[in-house]
Amino acid sequence: MRENPNYNEIYYQHTTSHSQVIDIVTEQVIPLSALDAPIHWERLFGNTYPVEIEIGSGKGRFLLEASKRHPEVNYIGVERAQKYVEITQDRFKKHIRHFGVDRTSGTFSNVRLVRTDANYFLTRYVPETSVQAYHIYFPDPWPRKRQRKRRLFRNRDFLFALTRTLKSEGGRLYIVTDHEEYFQEIQERLAGLPVLHSIDAALKPDSDITTHYEAKYVLEGRPIYRAVYEKALS
Repeated sequence: MRENPNYNEIYYQHTTSHSQVIDIVTEQVIPLSALDAPIHWERLFGNTYPVEIEIGSGKGRFLLEASKRHPEVNYIGVERAQKYVEITQDRFKKHIRHFGVDRTSGTFSNVRLVRTDANYFLTRYVPETSVQAYHIYFPDPWPRKRQRKRRLFRNRDFLFALTRTLKSEGGRLYIVTDHEEYFQEIQERLAGLPVLHSIDAALKPDSDITTHYEAKYVLEGRPIYRAVYEKALS
């Protein structure tokens, strides 16, 4: 059985045909294929702010709180599951309605949702050395042995794209999981990438912002594993 996933053009034709980019404020939906590849961040956001990407943004809890706290940073939430994209949109809508946020104020204009496969997005649409940080929180551990080849960090193309697209001066990768065995595997695989080096996990900013899964697992008493990596100067 193949240890690592093998994603080809036929696979992506079937799984990314409905890929979309969604503006949280205007609710404008653009097919991902309508954008030039690689994406020009300044054209997409209308500013030159640094870009941070959350892979597997789930129900949008981190995305909302971080983008609200840091309007000087552009955030992209990449999520493959349509139901979670809809939940995230609804979370933002409720927040805007409940707090009377003026949609012309610029609040949340620094957020885009991208409904697509993360590997597809990174390898084809993210410009080289253009991302200030990646946030990967509670990636699916695919715990059954026959499923483990689907683990995100087993994809060599993904790992190459991750390091290639991070900024060379302080680009960071933030990882959180509750799955000890997968956490160990992630560390082992990232140790094989000399361009990344592990730094103190306590350096993660906004540690008080939790995802849906972290809040749930902490209440259940599960141990949480964290790591932070920084891209070395080339």
